[in-house]
Amino acid sequence: MQHMDGAEISVSIDLDQGARIASLQWRDLQFVVPFRGTPLSWGWYAMAPWAGRIKDGLLIDDQNELHTLPALWDPPHAIHGFGFTSSWEEVGPGRARLELPAPYGGAVVEQTIEILDDAVRWILEYEANGCQLPAWLGFHPWFPRELARGDAAEIEFSATQMLLRGEDGIPTGELVSIPKEPWDDAFTGVRGVPAIVWEGAAKVTIETDAPWWVVYTEDTEGIAIEPQTAPPDAANLGIVGDHYLEALFTFSED
Repeated sequence: MQHMDGAEISVSIDLDQGARIASLQWRDLQFVVPFRGTPLSWGWYAMAPWAGRIKDGLLIDDQNELHTLPALWDPPHAIHGFGFTSSWEEVGPGRARLELPAPYGGAVVEQTIEILDDAVRWILEYEANGCQLPAWLGFHPWFPRELARGDAAEIEFSATQMLLRGEDGIPTGELVSIPKEPWDDAFTGVRGVPAIVWEGAAKVTIETDAPWWVVYTEDTEGIAIEPQTAPPDAANLGIVGDHYLEALFTFSED
């Protein structure tokens, strides 16, 4: 476990549980959903070397060779990469490194988490090192709906388009107008700075250059707002994602 303390923020990172942020406290408030029985549904974790679902766990590399990825957590689809269930190596304060397994053998992911006065900077980098499979990255922070005080969480989020989801839960590639919540969807063309607000307690803004976001509001205990370099099933949709992702989470009173 890595522990870091700043003037306003303290963070604990569980290296053996996906190098996820297991605790993030700003002043006297906790902003992480605790363990709920599955690695998918708690903490703040990195998604690498892919973010979201890959349809039927099937992916084609640069040589047109088909690879089958593990589909342990959302069969028949592969979900969220290898990072969130792996044990990472500590390489410095707030820094961790993961050598990826087959079929991504040789590729490496590095994570950096930094505490600023009232913010947390989260950085994720992927190095292919000769691996010819497509890769894209994402952050999956689970925010609690209820803090120790204040109202229940509300999101401030606006985008121009959303990918239509098929009956299998996988984006079809068609961009559509945005329906009312609840969402478990991928968005692009984000307007402004997304935020989560607990009126009477706190506000967290999320600043990033990520072109895609997944927002999940179907859970009764938590909300996930996930910046990604490409959407779920990106490679099969013909969408290429960057191998670098950075986001700044800023905390303030509301």
